[in-house]
Amino acid sequence: MKRGRTGGLLSLIVVFELSAFALLAFRNGALDPDAFITAGILFAVFAGSYALLTAAFRHLDGFLLIIVYALISVGMVVQYRINPDIAYKQLIAVAIGVAAMAFVMIFFRKPERLNSLKLCAVVMVGAAGFLALPLAIGSVQGGAKNWIDLGFFSLQPGELVKIALIYALAVYLSERTKLKKLIPVGVFVLCLMALLVLERDLGAALIYAGVIAAMYYAATGNVWITAAGLGVGAGAAALCYALFSHVRARVAAWKNPWSSYYGGGYQIAQGLMAIASGGLFGLGLNLGMPKVIPAYHTDYIFAVICEEMGIIVGFCVIALYVLLLIRGMSIALDASDRFSALLALGCTVYIALQAFIILGGIIKLIPLTGVTLPFVSYGGSSMLTGLVAIAILEVVAAQNGRRREGEREF
Repeated sequence: MKRGRTGGLLSLIVVFELSAFALLAFRNGALDPDAFITAGILFAVFAGSYALLTAAFRHLDGFLLIIVYALISVGMVVQYRINPDIAYKQLIAVAIGVAAMAFVMIFFRKPERLNSLKLCAVVMVGAAGFLALPLAIGSVQGGAKNWIDLGFFSLQPGELVKIALIYALAVYLSERTKLKKLIPVGVFVLCLMALLVLERDLGAALIYAGVIAAMYYAATGNVWITAAGLGVGAGAAALCYALFSHVRARVAAWKNPWSSYYGGGYQIAQGLMAIASGGLFGLGLNLGMPKVIPAYHTDYIFAVICEEMGIIVGFCVIALYVLLLIRGMSIALDASDRFSALLALGCTVYIALQAFIILGGIIKLIPLTGVTLPFVSYGGSSMLTGLVAIAILEVVAAQNGRRREGEREF
């Protein structure tokens, strides 16, 4: 966790980023200066935030920050290769997300101060109201009414409310484990899940359910209630399968995408062929055909990475998520209080579970669910939420470091 070691890793990311954007700058036989400008801005965001945060937090988990920057770099390279206009928008989202991450880390240095029932009540009411907005003014995308179109950009409340859910669960579960005392947060959870089902945002509902189960079990150790909750979730999933035709279509496509190649199975089939055509080392940047895959820059960006950069790079991306999971769990286990531990656990589970859900859908391990690949896929709401979650992990890591230093001095 020394600054020099992580600084060297940051240099490797910069080398990858500059070399990839250099290839893209000359891909059409003529110089594209915008590629170098994009790479320069991305480098400035990474280097500036890294310098600021390592100076402000002596006990920052540098490796966690480097893992996130590596994932963002891979995503930005692929986004620019696919469509520079999309990459510019993603670059703005990255800059806003990194600024939000720095803000949370600097102004919320002591997470235990946020452990307040009054503040939690305000957050729960605000989060439920915010999540309900798409039902009134939202637009439908991919069968779900979970977007708010603001003209110059779209907002997905279901992404941002994940942080509110983790916070509310951490507040209540840190000191209360009996069911009677968990009624307020239980009502909040049921309200969120009902809203997600009404909006048909079942991918988000699956992530919410996983986070709730993990945090409850970690706080209480109650196997039976956790298992009962998972059983209720399975029953709700079966009910959604019976009620919603697009869910049945996705399950049918997962079972045999080739039987409906020109229908519901087209996306899965094209993704599998893209991964296979890339082989171990890939076809090379700008040499694949990513645009034949529906949602190539959002849900299916991992297939594009494997096609042009190779399955080896795909395994490296998966390894980065595994490392992120390990670092996050280590931070949670090392936390000095239950509230901080549960915050770190919830943020880690959310990122890891979302990555597993979309990666599993792309490789046909599980039915496809339309969620983004954290830090890699195009999406401002997802990027902002993910970086705020990383900020919370870093705040807890810095608190752990200060405590260990104090113990050594004592």
